[in-house]
Amino acid sequence: MDKTFTKRTVSAELAAKMIEAAVAKAKSIGVPQVVAILDESGLLKGFCRMDGAPLISIEVSQNKAYTALLGAPSQDFFNRIKDNPALLAGVPHIPRIAVFGGGLPIKIDNVVVGGIGVSGGSVDQDIECAQAGLDAIPSA
Repeated sequence: MDKTFTKRTVSAELAAKMIEAAVAKAKSIGVPQVVAILDESGLLKGFCRMDGAPLISIEVSQNKAYTALLGAPSQDFFNRIKDNPALLAGVPHIPRIAVFGGGLPIKIDNVVVGGIGVSGGSVDQDIECAQAGLDAIPSA
């Protein structure tokens, strides 16, 4: 029986690179954003609140990233629960779950090692900036 196991997580260096890319995208579209990177356990690994980004987006960005730890974009989460009345009534009451876009899982070798969440613009702008963060992950 194994007494421990190894968990894979996003590195601090990669988190910083992803935040830089997401912020660059936000600047290019002229929308101040909050960008949060969580590790595989849901703990904050990296963070940036751009000047002028809404205060509420601090928490929302982290909740989007947390939701993405389930393995799919946060915008897909609503579609998973919408046809089940019990889930639709209950899931929104689970702390840290966000059922709107801007949270994407960070996968390395098809393993979820973290989540990126972006908040401050429209849902489409948030997704676009989060995707820019993911696009900063070097290929193999």
